[in-house]
Amino acid sequence: MTELLLLNSESATNRLVLLHGWGADANDLVIVGKLLTEGLKDRFEIVSFSAPQPHPSGSGRQWYPLYPHKWEQVPNAVLDLEKRLKNICFKNIPLNKTLLLGFSQGGAMALELAKRNKFAGVFAISSYPHPDWKPLKDMPPIFLCHGNIDQVVPKEASQKSLDMLLKNGVKSELYFFDGGHEITNDLIDHCRVKIKQEFLI
Repeated sequence: MTELLLLNSESATNRLVLLHGWGADANDLVIVGKLLTEGLKDRFEIVSFSAPQPHPSGSGRQWYPLYPHKWEQVPNAVLDLEKRLKNICFKNIPLNKTLLLGFSQGGAMALELAKRNKFAGVFAISSYPHPDWKPLKDMPPIFLCHGNIDQVVPKEASQKSLDMLLKNGVKSELYFFDGGHEITNDLIDHCRVKIKQEFLI
């Protein structure tokens, strides 16, 4: 199993960390990472992690079991991922120059990591908050994105995350795009603009 994929690490000044969804693997979001960072004035290293557990279907990975949900495994899954994240050298590219992007189950993991690490910003796409997730005031900016016709994770899940974030004074916003449980070209364009506007000043 590929633990992680690393691209463009030479001479990069910024980093994009990718967390895939349930049943995918480290390869899944690499093209998204490339499209998001190509042609930007700052060079980005791209790190894409593979979840540690095999998916029950026999292909792909999972951060923790779903169907049935094993929420009790979430705290250890978050600690394990945080350890792996800290193993990346942050001397050259610090956390405040690191963006985190998670999709679906990876988005839920990204929301957890955002409580504990001062990233430059976090994109949680088609995500959901874990049952015990409670935002903290000093979290990095959170950009939630969700498809209007998502039939896997209802868009109300991201609305719930947004309400909790705003209530706790976290800089956050929610963008609904035309689509289902997917990452569309329109969404990539939207996130790219956000990266340019918010982080590459």
